[in-house]
Amino acid sequence: MTRWLDPHPVAIPASFLTLDLPPLVAQTLLRRGIATPESARAFLHPEEISPTPYPDVTSSAQGGMVRAVERIILAIRKSETICVWGDFDVDGQTSTTLLVQTLHAIGARVVYYIPIRGKEGHGVHIESLKPIIDGGATLIITCDTGVTAHAAIDFANARGVDVIVTDHHDLGETLPNALAVVNPKMLPPEHALANLAGVGVAYKTAEALLNSKLGIQKPASSIQTADLLDLTALGLIADVALLRGETRSLAQKGIEALRSTTRLGLRVIAELAGAALETLTEETIGFTFGPRLNALGRLGDANPAVELLLTRDPVRARVLAAQIEGLNSQRRLLTSQVYEAAEAQLKESPALLDEAAIVLSHPSWPGGVVGIVANKLVERHHKPAILLNESEDGILRGSARSIEGLHITEAIAAQKDILLGFGGHPMAAGMSLKKDDLAVFRKRLGAAVEKQLGATAREEPTLQIDAWLSLDEINFKLADSIESLAPFGAGNPALTFATRRVKLKSIREIGKNKEHLRLHIEDEAGNTQSLLWWSGDKEHLPDAETVIDLAYSLRAGSYRGEKQLSLQYEELRVVEEAPLEIRAAGIEVRDMRLQSSPLNLQPSTLIWAEGADQESGVSRVNLREAEEFSIFTMPPSPVELKKALEIVKPKIVYVFAKMPAEETAEDFLNRLAGLCKFTLNRRGGRVMVGELASALAAREAAVRVGLEWLAAGGQVGMTIKNSEVELSKDTRGKNPYLQAELFVALRGILKETAAYRKYLSTTGDLDRLVNAA
Repeated sequence: MTRWLDPHPVAIPASFLTLDLPPLVAQTLLRRGIATPESARAFLHPEEISPTPYPDVTSSAQGGMVRAVERIILAIRKSETICVWGDFDVDGQTSTTLLVQTLHAIGARVVYYIPIRGKEGHGVHIESLKPIIDGGATLIITCDTGVTAHAAIDFANARGVDVIVTDHHDLGETLPNALAVVNPKMLPPEHALANLAGVGVAYKTAEALLNSKLGIQKPASSIQTADLLDLTALGLIADVALLRGETRSLAQKGIEALRSTTRLGLRVIAELAGAALETLTEETIGFTFGPRLNALGRLGDANPAVELLLTRDPVRARVLAAQIEGLNSQRRLLTSQVYEAAEAQLKESPALLDEAAIVLSHPSWPGGVVGIVANKLVERHHKPAILLNESEDGILRGSARSIEGLHITEAIAAQKDILLGFGGHPMAAGMSLKKDDLAVFRKRLGAAVEKQLGATAREEPTLQIDAWLSLDEINFKLADSIESLAPFGAGNPALTFATRRVKLKSIREIGKNKEHLRLHIEDEAGNTQSLLWWSGDKEHLPDAETVIDLAYSLRAGSYRGEKQLSLQYEELRVVEEAPLEIRAAGIEVRDMRLQSSPLNLQPSTLIWAEGADQESGVSRVNLREAEEFSIFTMPPSPVELKKALEIVKPKIVYVFAKMPAEETAEDFLNRLAGLCKFTLNRRGGRVMVGELASALAAREAAVRVGLEWLAAGGQVGMTIKNSEVELSKDTRGKNPYLQAELFVALRGILKETAAYRKYLSTTGDLDRLVNAA
């Protein structure tokens, strides 16, 4: 249960009156420690702030920014080949693009490389570095990585290649033997540049190069730092950088630049996603650009992202953006499966939520999406979260996401004696450990979190309310005033508003796959509003007509060119339950599991049969209302059982629950491929997901993942809209990295189905099981 905190009373000092701010804006600034008119102006008007030159921080062995700039300029003068080595997340993609664009503009010979997550993982890898050096590169510049790449940098040095590290991840015990290391973690914590993400470090490196007095021959069409701000904002927001000092200023300026960006790739992504660039906010980056670009790095090869962000060819931009859109759909599918499984673990073992941090693992969770799901768990439960997938060798690898005030990487680093590897920054981290050490890691991590957060680590989560509003106070004037505090993010959370005693009138599923919810509310005076709950869960909402207190965020946006208010759901608490309805008596359940045939049933009995037994009855897509209902084939999950009972509305249920043969993921995919071939040859390539699931006696989730696996292997072309599948022989290129992730997810879904069916075949409480559905 989340405890709501009322806004702290704050008096607006006379010195703030000269700023002419709305009271809510002034109070918010004061509550967030911005207590002088000068600091308030700097916060609200970053365009008036002069850039902070990156200081030349050096160690006894490594140079800093000055040596980095000198070596890059020398390479340009000598026509050396420079390789920019990046990372596969959005911060790494934008860092790589920014440096490549800058170096090209000032006459450098430059190539780039981003590791493939499914093959290499984060970092600098000797095996991939060898061909780059053999190809003639004599200077390596890392971005968003490299500060712990000791072995790879030593290898480069031994080959006569210099390495410049630009990174923002936490420092190791020693720095690598690079020619220069530029990392804001080497700056004092209060420095204006201390919170830069990798793209911010790349931007300051480009700025230093472009401002250098060392005599670069710049073309007439030379690049300006302003041309790089759109990339900078994209990486800073996507990497959840702490929005303080110049980091906030760069993000704010960059968002303004994104609204009018000329990058074809970004404009096409926005078009395909239905996002309006002219009203873009940090939320557009977080929910539109970030997930799509991350999908490329998580489920494929991120190197084309650099081409997408640099290309001036509209056809090529559209091809690449369409590929990314497809990968994003697959990312959503995998994320949904893992999130449901993670929440099921927490429901089954609620004591895990009493720990200071949520730590979950499963062998069937694709590594490419565990970080996304960890972030969703943080948003839902207001606790730091770590999700780990288990490989066949017993090694757990995963991602962590943090909450405000907790340096998650420091908490993880305190357990380094039992870790095989780790790295990250205050809000996110990655790690690996042996499965046998998980219990010890969970216990010790909790202690490390408590050490940082104190007693609050195990207290019930809290929600800080910034202002209580009545529904008639929600208007464009209020929303516009809030925008002056943007961008929101780490270090500057979005304002949370709340309204008392509203009635939940209706709930509507929206989105391509009905994955979001639209809530309609009404107050006692008859004022109404609607709210959007992204990836909302109807199971966690009370009945219609329930009186609630509701917490939400508020922004001004646009839809199809029309300005509109956007309220986004955060929390609710029940004030008065909806009036009780007299419910009908429960379903009468008759256990027929020892019977082999439904022949003795009444002719009017509706028989649900699937898979090999489908000739014995009707499939899930042909169910209808009936007083007597026979479940002949064992359902694949509680979801299918619940849907069937909602359609049929029976008074009597006969449970035969005949067990389909358990099959491997390989066998399932072979059968699905056969059904696809039949659909192409006999049905013009059109089929419903439910029809395939019924023929296979499987969950629809298994069918969706299986179809994506076949498409990623180049076996079939496929699109799914709602539940309609259209197959074709026009296949896209193969993506073995995506296939590997999908296979892991499919194997997990099939194991869950087998476990559910085993339970259903032996449980002595069929009556409760059916009526609970």
